[in-house]
Amino acid sequence: MDRRWLAGLAPSPHAELRLFCLPYAGSGAVVYRDWPGVLPRHVQVCPVELPGRGTRFGEAAFTRLAPLVNALADALDGALDRPFALFGHSMGGLVAYELARTLRRRARPQPAHLLVSAAAAPGTAPAQPLVHCAAERDVKHRLRELNGTPRELLDNEELMAVMLPTIRADFAVLETYEYREEPPLPVPITVFGGTGDPVVPLSKLNGWRDHSAVGCRLRLFSGDHFFLHSAATEVIHAVTQILRPTRPADHLTGSAAPWGKR
Repeated sequence: MDRRWLAGLAPSPHAELRLFCLPYAGSGAVVYRDWPGVLPRHVQVCPVELPGRGTRFGEAAFTRLAPLVNALADALDGALDRPFALFGHSMGGLVAYELARTLRRRARPQPAHLLVSAAAAPGTAPAQPLVHCAAERDVKHRLRELNGTPRELLDNEELMAVMLPTIRADFAVLETYEYREEPPLPVPITVFGGTGDPVVPLSKLNGWRDHSAVGCRLRLFSGDHFFLHSAATEVIHAVTQILRPTRPADHLTGSAAPWGKR
């Protein structure tokens, strides 16, 4: 296991379940800094640090999804010695999904649960115009629209000049992704969405139900594309309920409603 991908965190040998958390575009492991203190003790939160940010700022960020996921699968291999789940927001949701598919192709363990948040279903066309190849002013405009980048960063030209290559790289990962059809995953999927998300509305979430062979649930939260922060308490409570110790069939009951119901 390459601990750089977990911001130096050593997987606990006492954890009953590990939750690997994937960040959204332009962010890093710090997004999940509060989660370890509020999730139940049987879950070890393992925020993933991608190259190009945080403790790995000096490394080049990936610009394509396949090599990113292959490198991540290599890095986490030694930490898959017990049940685990994957959570990803926006870009992180797509990375989590493709990580599960890569692990299946490698005949490695599958996650106990896949949680995708504010992530369009695989095969959904990227939003237009494209961000990764846009002029700097247009990238900043898009970031302001998304409402997930601190204003202090957007208004600081020096900081933006430093962060822009990583931001472009992350959008390139999303915008150049080409879905390749495979059988649905043998994994329960819970989809989180924002009721006021202009980037990934409900119409872009519907396709997720085709990607699990054992059940897919939808959970909506008040907020825009970054309800992960504005509705943090509710999101963490939902994750806690989903990952509580259960009987094998219990993932189809509980707080997440059947698809299409609220």
